[in-house]
Amino acid sequence: MTHEIDLSQLPPPEPYDKARDEAQRARLLQAWAAPKGWRRISAVNNSHVGKWYLLTSFAFFTFAGLLALLIRAQLAVPENDLVSQSLFNQLFTLHGTAMMFLFAVPIFEAVAILILPEILGARDLPFPRLSAFGYWCFLIGGVFVCGSIFFGVAPDGGWFMYTPLSSDPAYSGLGTDIWLLGLSFIEVSSIAAAVELIVGVLKSRPPGMRLNLMPLYCWYVLVVAGMILFAFPPLIAGDLLLEMERAFGWAFFDPDRGGDPILWQHLFWIFGHPEVYIIFLPSIALIATMLPTFAGRPMVGHSWIVLSAVGVAFLSFGLWVHHMFTTGLPEISLSFFSAASEAVAVPTGIQIFCFIATMLVSKVRPSVPMLYAGGAMAIFVFGGLTGVMVALVPFDWQAHDSYFVVAHLHYTLIGGMLFPLFAGVTYWYPFVTEKRMSDRVGKWAFWLLFGGFNLAFLPMHWTGVMGMPRRVWTYDLSDGWAVLNMVSTVGAFIFATGFAVFAVNVLWPRRNHPRVARNIWGAGTMEWSGEVPGNPWGVRSIPYVHTRYPLWEQPDLLDQMDRGEWLLPDAEEGKREMIVTDILDARPLFVQRVGGPTFLTIGAGVSLGAVFILATFHLWAITLAFGAAFVAFTLWWLWTGTAQVPEAPEKYVGRGLTLPTYAQGNRAVGWWAVFITMTGDMTAFTGLVFSYFFYWTALPSFLPGAAKLPGVLPLLIGTLLMLAAWGMTVAARGVLAQGRRGVSMALLLGAVPVGALGLGAWCWAALAAGLDPTVTSFDAMVWILILWTGLHLSLNWVMHLYVAARIGAGICQPAYRADVINLTLFGHFVAVTVAVTFVLLALFPMLMGV
Repeated sequence: MTHEIDLSQLPPPEPYDKARDEAQRARLLQAWAAPKGWRRISAVNNSHVGKWYLLTSFAFFTFAGLLALLIRAQLAVPENDLVSQSLFNQLFTLHGTAMMFLFAVPIFEAVAILILPEILGARDLPFPRLSAFGYWCFLIGGVFVCGSIFFGVAPDGGWFMYTPLSSDPAYSGLGTDIWLLGLSFIEVSSIAAAVELIVGVLKSRPPGMRLNLMPLYCWYVLVVAGMILFAFPPLIAGDLLLEMERAFGWAFFDPDRGGDPILWQHLFWIFGHPEVYIIFLPSIALIATMLPTFAGRPMVGHSWIVLSAVGVAFLSFGLWVHHMFTTGLPEISLSFFSAASEAVAVPTGIQIFCFIATMLVSKVRPSVPMLYAGGAMAIFVFGGLTGVMVALVPFDWQAHDSYFVVAHLHYTLIGGMLFPLFAGVTYWYPFVTEKRMSDRVGKWAFWLLFGGFNLAFLPMHWTGVMGMPRRVWTYDLSDGWAVLNMVSTVGAFIFATGFAVFAVNVLWPRRNHPRVARNIWGAGTMEWSGEVPGNPWGVRSIPYVHTRYPLWEQPDLLDQMDRGEWLLPDAEEGKREMIVTDILDARPLFVQRVGGPTFLTIGAGVSLGAVFILATFHLWAITLAFGAAFVAFTLWWLWTGTAQVPEAPEKYVGRGLTLPTYAQGNRAVGWWAVFITMTGDMTAFTGLVFSYFFYWTALPSFLPGAAKLPGVLPLLIGTLLMLAAWGMTVAARGVLAQGRRGVSMALLLGAVPVGALGLGAWCWAALAAGLDPTVTSFDAMVWILILWTGLHLSLNWVMHLYVAARIGAGICQPAYRADVINLTLFGHFVAVTVAVTFVLLALFPMLMGV
């Protein structure tokens, strides 16, 4: 058993044999090589997908930056008519939307996909095809949303899309639908990346790399991916409510029908404020990774930084109401959220102090990456100080919706995210390209960026204090803001010039430049272990890592890896393989086969994109057709790429170690992917439950009389039927383990009509009570909960048919039954959804005496 293996006492490697080494390298190259020519778009290697993500994110950043320059040009002088008010509204809405949704979060995922496997000393992440699918979703959704401005239908209600204006199509037009459905589609890619990164950090670490030995970057990735899992789903729930009101007239945000527009603000900012730290923490992670390299010593306070990052993540979910201090909430709520907003400065400050301490106890080598990192800390600390100010309710009442908030937001995000990112690009550029950027041009770019930024945004604090509202289209000379606005506009164009210089430095062709030396910066982390010139397989052999800075603290490690002296040095079967380890101690569990190049991910991404895009225009028949195509592509992808029966139950991986080639249950990465995905799904469902209780607390007449409640008996019958279908799924897993394949298939197939009858009973109960979702918010909540359950049951039924077919084909069998185990796990979450919905629809009104 692997838990009995003492990894430090593995037998010595076999003597080096050059012919064997060359043969192994040839087989690895054949297995891991990316397609050539136009087929390269089917690649799923993290090195390719990460670069695509990175370049696409910066393309959207450039687009959003150009919109910002138009905004600043319009505000440069009083009473300007450079752009119309309508176009201005589209410009600032799309600027904020693109920066937040198409750059700030995706750039974290891009960098993580690109460098995380190498930092972990792994061949790739566990689900490379999922990463590729997420990228195509991101690209298609981003082009759809950004392209709308060229047709005059861009969203114009602000990147926060406040109701009730956004909920009424007569006021907001098609742009809001593009925003809602386009961003919902983009959020699919964010959650897919979060699942990939969480499983990657937990299960793809090299043998020996216990949790307390993980590099700081890996800790930050784990924390931020977890935050995405809990922050994005409430926005998805809000998007669903808003789109149902816009498309079908359901009563969620219309006060005349018992709705409440404040609910949207709650759901949006439950996502929106953690997103600030989702943006900030990954960039701090870049500094935490670079700083020890240039300090020449391990980071001071490693454990304190980890605990602080976790603390920031925890506190960030208790801050959302500080965006709503002026909405008339009770004073007790304001006091609590103001205190929480102040408290988050403590763990944030600990991280900054650890960075400063590291620099104080060492002699930091001057470099362009550290120049950007220093500028980042200076700007972010200033932004943090103004954050303490707006966290105080009396001051926020004065500064709310003024340009003071605009200045604070940009100081926090650009200082906390953009400058560290520029430092990271400069630092890891040799890792990606094997060439080095120009230091002289890099310094020019920094000073233009740093000077231009402060010239642009520092005056906005004064314009805000002087009363200039944000989102204002034009102003009078008598307002007294003209000089400051002109200074801000000049600063914005200087900043843009700095970015252009930086971009030229990145994109300048360097074909004739010599390759950099291996580990050019002298770093201690594993991403610099790759050979120069690089190879598509990542690490030559997967090492035993027992220190935090292996390249510093484990002598001869690189030579040992290069000679194939560690684990999995070969690809005898021609498969892409990696080693999966346990969560706590990183003991090797089994050999995981990962998918290779495929067009199925592109087909799935395009089909799903068509579903969201066509739904924007209410082309329901074609939407359903593409939805069926998406299901077909996904099932084909799963059938051919997951849970395959191996040719042998075990595989020799080197150094006397033999590992299984198949895993199921909580040892398998697939089980963890389902568990993590459904945790995010339950968070979205929790957003709907939150909405239900929000209405109950905010609207005294939310619960109707007994005659308008759905009948308890049909609700109970429906619940019992759906839970019985879940029980049949659990039984199918058990009988398959006993070798009774036919009975297992019968149970899986029989669960479908039983569950359908249960859902039908719920629908009948709502119809019999005369509930109309267009009339009151209670009726709408009942139907949205039934709809949510129905969508999950429908997906569950598709999965039942799929697993039954796998059993019939002999792929899912008693010894290799990961499919039915994962299906059962999904069923557990659906059963919880059914039970909670029954409580809300039947038991809670009874408890309230209705």
